Amino acid sequence: MRRTSLSAAAGLLLVLPMVITTAAGAASTRYEAEGCTMSAGTVDTNHANYSGTGFANGDNAVGNYLECTVTAPNAGPGTFIIRYSNGTTANRPADISVNGTVVAAAAAFDPTTNWDTWADKTVTANVNAGPNKIRIAATTALGYANLDYVDFSVAAASTDYQAETATVSQGAVASNHTGYTGTGFVDYTNIAGSYVEFSVSAAATGTAQLTFRYANGTTVNRPMDITVNGNSAALNLSFGATADWDTWADQTISVTLNAGTNTVRATATTANGGPNLDRLRVTGQSDSTAPTTPGQPSCANITDTSINLSWGASTDNVAVTGYDIYHDGNLLTQSAGTGTSTTLTGLTPNTEYRLSVFARDAAGNVSLSSAQAICTTLPSTDTQAPTAPASLTYSNLTSGSVTLTWAASTDNRGVVAYDVRIGTTVVTSVNGTPPATTTTVTSLACNTPYTLNVVARDLAGNTSPPSNTVTFTTPACSGGVPSAIATYSTGWTIPWGVAFAPDGQSALVTERDDKVAAGQFRVYKLATTGGAKTLVGTVPNVVTTNGEGGLLGVAFDPNWATNHFVYLMHTASEGNRIARMTYNGSTLTGYTTLVTGIAKNRYHNGGRLAFGPDGYLYATTGDAQTGSNAQDKNSLNGKILRMKTDGTPAPGNPFGTLVYSYGHRNPQGIAWDSQGRLWEAEFGNSMYDELNLIKPGLNYGWPTCEGTCTVAGMQNPERQWSVDQASPSGIAIVRDVVYVAALRGERLWRIPILSGETTGTPSAYYVGTYGRLRTVTKIPGADAFWLTTTNCDNNGGAGNGSDQIMRVTVT
Repeated sequence: MRRTSLSAAAGLLLVLPMVITTAAGAASTRYEAEGCTMSAGTVDTNHANYSGTGFANGDNAVGNYLECTVTAPNAGPGTFIIRYSNGTTANRPADISVNGTVVAAAAAFDPTTNWDTWADKTVTANVNAGPNKIRIAATTALGYANLDYVDFSVAAASTDYQAETATVSQGAVASNHTGYTGTGFVDYTNIAGSYVEFSVSAAATGTAQLTFRYANGTTVNRPMDITVNGNSAALNLSFGATADWDTWADQTISVTLNAGTNTVRATATTANGGPNLDRLRVTGQSDSTAPTTPGQPSCANITDTSINLSWGASTDNVAVTGYDIYHDGNLLTQSAGTGTSTTLTGLTPNTEYRLSVFARDAAGNVSLSSAQAICTTLPSTDTQAPTAPASLTYSNLTSGSVTLTWAASTDNRGVVAYDVRIGTTVVTSVNGTPPATTTTVTSLACNTPYTLNVVARDLAGNTSPPSNTVTFTTPACSGGVPSAIATYSTGWTIPWGVAFAPDGQSALVTERDDKVAAGQFRVYKLATTGGAKTLVGTVPNVVTTNGEGGLLGVAFDPNWATNHFVYLMHTASEGNRIARMTYNGSTLTGYTTLVTGIAKNRYHNGGRLAFGPDGYLYATTGDAQTGSNAQDKNSLNGKILRMKTDGTPAPGNPFGTLVYSYGHRNPQGIAWDSQGRLWEAEFGNSMYDELNLIKPGLNYGWPTCEGTCTVAGMQNPERQWSVDQASPSGIAIVRDVVYVAALRGERLWRIPILSGETTGTPSAYYVGTYGRLRTVTKIPGADAFWLTTTNCDNNGGAGNGSDQIMRVTVT
């Protein structure tokens, strides 16, 4: 799922919020500068690495300002992270004020090497519950730096409940040790079953953190069972030694509280009783109820580059704070507030847009998708194409890259992009106002001949005649490379999951959607010799999301020869599921649900299944279009899961749950190298797709980080790509080289794994030749893999049966 660029006018007050999560886990919201109020200046896109659809370039004048309105769920200390760039050699100071009070006078916005390099300026200030205004105002004639966004968070409100005022069973209130809060603490009777029960209030149903402050002056653990409203929240929760009885420590768990009054009981489970208990702190009690689905959207006042979109209002248990508008999987814009219409601008003329709307609340909960409105922009009134770029030359040729330079084109309304092409296939694009006339084309395949040309584009989508061509052959490189590709099987409609049987004689292939026969989510057997294709059954309980859900991954049990079990991941009525069925080599039967509780949405459903070399089943899950899910370790969304074959957590999982790693947006590719290390490919949002080396318990950053970032505690990717060059789905590893299938990028990426944990220079194969590439799966016992297309999906638009499976040989 992608965000595409829309124009934004200076001075337009349209706050664009995006819920993220800080490293500390506090809810944070991103406010793009192009959606805030500028006193004077423009929204530009002529520098790289910005977030959203552009950045604020204010006029060079004293007092010129950018002002954003941010929303706080509660009063308290707020944190503002301002992302900026300053490509000059001089500081560009600014007064930063919150609600009219200057909180940082003449704050330094120092040089950042160049205009493509961004840095963070952090300020803190107390904020009110509800809307607050932050203003960055230039204090010199240089004006303020280029501003990309403001990330805002506020410390979650907390409530303390003293143990001495709670209900105590088989314990006593004491004060014979120091360091406690309140008027005393509870000294548990040394007996199993002694407990303290708190009465806790919550404004709304949602997730909260329970922090028990305790002391344990012995050398033995004093575990307790924690229940909420009579239901188990944690069994045998550890309350370890604290050096002495005057030393206090915290033990925290996350739970769901109901709106109103809740009971929280901490019960000793051994004859040692519980520890001394000082208090219970309830923090971050949040709303976890998503808004209702917005009503049917409709289009009006359609022009060549704009559409007025309206929809039925959503409702929420607290309040709807905004709506997200998508074209298929691409986020077009976000509308703040409760308004139910917006004007989409910057659209491509004579293009069909399949528009859907999602509602969002202040807690970041996102509704299910509305129905789609299918609308087509008018042909452009501008029919004059730019002139052809001239004098194309190349230099700095390596085994994986080349630098191109050309003379600028002209246009009656202005050139907005140059496309570098192989024939008519776009390899990369250079954007700007005006765009640069030189670029380095990376990720070329080694020892390969290329003939490149350049064309210019204007805002109406008119394309110039091509420039002259340049022809060259890249130098050779080491390691195995794809040496042959051939069509192996045809007649497919969105083949998504591929798993080879342990005997290597055949594979199972799933088709994601039921486009051929409604309600028939099909599984086929495909022979590894001869290519015979046989329908072996359908999977019950599957539903489509009319987006990226449906019938997804498939995996064979390592002991399939004796138990005949196969595993499938799919979208169901209540969410995404992992299920088990029986497959005897010719027929698929039975159905057992193993894992539920994985939220679904139209997009971001993950779906890949594979057994690791440790014999456990791994699954990838998307964030279900709610970024905060990825950072919530109690959620199964935005994760890589690891489990036994009965769907329970595998031993050694870092949190004692199914969660193996977290902070993922929409992971769809997993594979292991010769050292047993797990690699993963993941869809980014608007800037970067990722290839990650996965380790248990690590945080891979989303939604705080997209691609490489400097936030402590978040793992950076091993490789990243711009979103137009990848949209990675399946991956396979052959001879310690990672092969990544790219959807939007319409290419196969090759990334060698080097010594240690480093990777070599990526190179691209089959660019634009076969369309959207979905799944790549190594053939057992061979230096080869199968590669599938999904040109029949909504983004590809091909007719049913147009997809194929190809065989690629590596030499």
